[in-house]
Amino acid sequence: MVSRTSDLTPDATLLKSFLILAEELNFRRTAERLAIDQSALSRRIKKLESLLDYKLLERTTRDVALTAAGQELCKGLTPVLTDYAHSVEAARRVAEGKTGRVRVAYMAFAATEMVPQTVARFQQQYPDIDLELRYIRTQGQKMALANDEIDLGYMIGPFDNAEYHSLQLADERLYVVTPKNHALLRKHTLSPRDLKDEKLVLGDMEEWGEYRWKLEDVFSQHGMRLSPALEATNTLALIGLVAAGLGITIYPESLLNFLGRRVEARPVVHPDFRSKTVLVWKRSNRSRAVLNFVEVSRHLQVRG
Repeated sequence: MVSRTSDLTPDATLLKSFLILAEELNFRRTAERLAIDQSALSRRIKKLESLLDYKLLERTTRDVALTAAGQELCKGLTPVLTDYAHSVEAARRVAEGKTGRVRVAYMAFAATEMVPQTVARFQQQYPDIDLELRYIRTQGQKMALANDEIDLGYMIGPFDNAEYHSLQLADERLYVVTPKNHALLRKHTLSPRDLKDEKLVLGDMEEWGEYRWKLEDVFSQHGMRLSPALEATNTLALIGLVAAGLGITIYPESLLNFLGRRVEARPVVHPDFRSKTVLVWKRSNRSRAVLNFVEVSRHLQVRG
């Protein structure tokens, strides 16, 4: 059996009307604040009293006064409706993407300029968003997205999956990085065949796996085998090994400004020798804050 009390619970409109009237103790001023006419306000108060089954107001031709029950109800309702209003406003700000949380992962190629520029612009436009940044290699980002551990991932592309959106942010030429005075530096640009007999220093598979797989595909297409002489985990170690004359490495253009003075670089001019960076997020993730982050990224990419 359904309780009759639940059917008679006053809605927020009636309660708000009563609270404003309790504050004004004047039907005309209250009606003006509510943007309704006095007769509509009177009907609301009568309906509320009928639902509650007790009088809230004593009304004469000159005065309006709260009954003892009305005073008690006003005292109890004020903090409740204030919290209600705050909750509605807080939810509205989340819906508009002005507050909330956005979790972003990135890999090395996006860390130098792309992510910092986007984060700076996003925080300028949405200062109340809690933005979390995590460094995760590309393969790890795919798992983190699938498990809802992150909202967005800057990863090596392309990434084609029907359950995800993918926005390409960069399509960079690859460069060969060599020690000073290396023979390859005699050329202003290089072709894939120039790399055939060179010793390679590459990032290890644990940290650079996705990039290594793409390089292997490119080398294979040109009849070469990708067989590094040395491996390192981070970019500084790679450059140190190259600077010491232990081989050459292959870098995307976005990292060239961080090479230092002990090495030099030459572009490999071939359509296969390029690296794509994409921003990926779940199609099911319709958070306004996440979509706002995407729009900031898109805007900067277009301007760039």
